[in-house]
Amino acid sequence: MPRRIIRNWRPIKGQPLTELDKKILSIQNKGHIVPTRELIKTPEQIEGIRQSGVINTGVLDYVESHIRAGISTAEIDRWVYEYTIDHGATPAPLNYEGFPKSVCTSVNEEVCHGIPSEECILEEGDIINVDVSTIYNGYYSDASRMFMIGKVSPEMEKLVRVTYECLVLGMQAAKPFGFVGDIGNAIQRHAEKNGFSVVRDLCGHGVGLEFHEEPEVLHFGRKGTGMLLVPGMVFTIEPMINMGTHEVFIDEDNGWTVITEDELPSAQWEHTFVMTEKGLEILTR
Repeated sequence: MPRRIIRNWRPIKGQPLTELDKKILSIQNKGHIVPTRELIKTPEQIEGIRQSGVINTGVLDYVESHIRAGISTAEIDRWVYEYTIDHGATPAPLNYEGFPKSVCTSVNEEVCHGIPSEECILEEGDIINVDVSTIYNGYYSDASRMFMIGKVSPEMEKLVRVTYECLVLGMQAAKPFGFVGDIGNAIQRHAEKNGFSVVRDLCGHGVGLEFHEEPEVLHFGRKGTGMLLVPGMVFTIEPMINMGTHEVFIDEDNGWTVITEDELPSAQWEHTFVMTEKGLEILTR
């Protein structure tokens, strides 16, 4: 049975086909998923996202210079809120679908969406993901970093390091007119080669005009699958890598925090990228 063609890319009525139209339509006609025109950002939109990303990166730089053992994750939330507001922007997570804070802080076995708390005090040996998202002049940016608190175990250090390597390899695998699956394949192979697993239930995503847009950027999979990557697309790569099983659950007490099923540690790094004719450009890290 032939593959069903999903016709996302359509010529503009009354206008001749451009070379980009011809290239994308040719790939679409082979049965591949391609983006809609709306996912291709204009230069003006990319510049707006870039400006948002400058603030977003500044927030994480501030956190990096102040984070330490003995502080609460609620204190991190206050830093993020104050820095963002002082720079004329808005924390995107605050009140997003009911999320109560300005940042996600996920410690040790928490995979993502950890809610800052006065009761959660960072201790020597912890690892923590701080996930910051910013709205500036209507444009969204999104990135997260891992922080190791004091001296951590060699196993924890390896997890954090390999997860960052996964992000870099995923970035290198993303080529103009390649596919989202190329990214996930590179990440999965490196994580599993190092004895770790890739979370399947969460993924990267398009971003820029909204908090979450297409495409879904899976961190596992096969080359040549998923959506076509076209210059002008803006999206995150944010591998979540677990020390044990890839399976996770959501904390029933708060309805947000994702935790590893076996409660072994997890790590995540995230950048926002724009695809260019030459490859990815980092907009916030």
